[in-house]
Amino acid sequence: MINLKTIFRVLGSLLMIEAVLMSLCTIMAFYYGEDDSFAFIITVVFTMIVGLTLQLLGRNADNNMARRDAYLVVTLSWIIFSIFGMLPFLISGYITNLSSAFFETMSGFTTTGATIIDDVEALPHGLLFWRSMTQWIGGLGIVFFTIAILPSFVGGSVKVFAAEATGPIKTRLHPRLSTNAKWIWTIYLILTVGCWLSFWGAGMSLFDSVNYSMTTTATGGFATHNSSTEFFLSPTIEYINTLFCFLSGVNFTLLYISVVKMKPLSIWKSSEFKFYLAMIAGFTVFIMVELMVRNSYELEKAFRCAIFQVVSFITTTGLFNDDAGTWPHVTWVVLAACMFFGACSGSTSGGLKSIRGVMLLKVIKNEFTQLLHPNAVLPMKVDGVNVPSQQRVTLLAFLTIYLMICLLSSFLLIASGIDNTNAITIILSCIGNVGPTLGLEIGPTMSWSELPDYIKWFCSILMLIGRLEIFSVLVIFTPTFWKER
Repeated sequence: MINLKTIFRVLGSLLMIEAVLMSLCTIMAFYYGEDDSFAFIITVVFTMIVGLTLQLLGRNADNNMARRDAYLVVTLSWIIFSIFGMLPFLISGYITNLSSAFFETMSGFTTTGATIIDDVEALPHGLLFWRSMTQWIGGLGIVFFTIAILPSFVGGSVKVFAAEATGPIKTRLHPRLSTNAKWIWTIYLILTVGCWLSFWGAGMSLFDSVNYSMTTTATGGFATHNSSTEFFLSPTIEYINTLFCFLSGVNFTLLYISVVKMKPLSIWKSSEFKFYLAMIAGFTVFIMVELMVRNSYELEKAFRCAIFQVVSFITTTGLFNDDAGTWPHVTWVVLAACMFFGACSGSTSGGLKSIRGVMLLKVIKNEFTQLLHPNAVLPMKVDGVNVPSQQRVTLLAFLTIYLMICLLSSFLLIASGIDNTNAITIILSCIGNVGPTLGLEIGPTMSWSELPDYIKWFCSILMLIGRLEIFSVLVIFTPTFWKER
């Protein structure tokens, strides 16, 4: 049976936290004296009222949460955060369409980075800061963020972590989940501050450096300028951006062990990291050669544009320093592969995750061996640890449903009149939380404002499904979930 009181109490607490975060944007709006101040005040007050009401409904709730409660509260928290998070856009009048406002906010929280705003630079500072903050909060997870700052606000937080964490293998640093969350958030904060100071030192304004650091380390991709990182015309900023996107795509547990525990060699022993690094190196060299041969780029520019876009796509960040829509079409296939695979599990990136790529290669290798030795018992090990057969089944089930969603969703978009390339890459972008798309109608540097409203809602749902890795959302729609036993 669903424990409604506990769910009300958790959602109420989350809304109070969202109201506090939006209060920071209210201060920003007042500081710049712009016309979004009133919108934030109204939103903060309304969010607090609803949050307090939910907490009142959930008073005297026990501190235990069953697994189905955890899946439900995680999915609801992302939807409710997006509903209240879109209010500043609507009330201020900078986005007048409900579908577009929800799309923009869901894109922020899921760190997808796709936008329906044609002229980002027309937004006031408060709204720009809120867009960036939605991505920074969503980078490691809304509920995971709350576990780090309010470790006792919900019992069963281990189940919540399992419902929201990314990747097939969940590695923990500490027996206590709250301590684990704090260490991971510390790494996240260090990366953000380091990125901010680097951008600032490279010539960005204070406001731009803070915003770009949040969306870079969250691998989100929202920018404060229409031309993204290309606006600054600075190779230094582009290399800094590439570095911090790359680091944010590494498993944060691995970063913790390598840096904080002072075991730098552990990162080179990780099969997932080596797979991630190999993809970036191979794809970068291929695109660099294509740009030099077909587009007459100089060596340094070809390398810089290639590695920036490869890292941006594979970490599902979506920032750009060049228009990949003008590149040879064969490079689109490579970038689409980046969108599909994604970076490492336990990072802020989306996509299939590199660890699943490693596991699939091992499954294929074992299958060839099994053909020659039918009676052999072949274990599958990742970094010396045996992967149970149940996780292998889950891997194949995940890949199957991932491809089915991509296929059926692409069919729906093509049937609605969107060209083939755009349709396929829009779906890969949404379910992989990437942001940019490839094609002629909606290119990698364009907004998604041309999409019909029903497609925006559909894409918003795909973003959520992709961010919570499919099963956590879809399980809610199964009959078994709602049965008492």
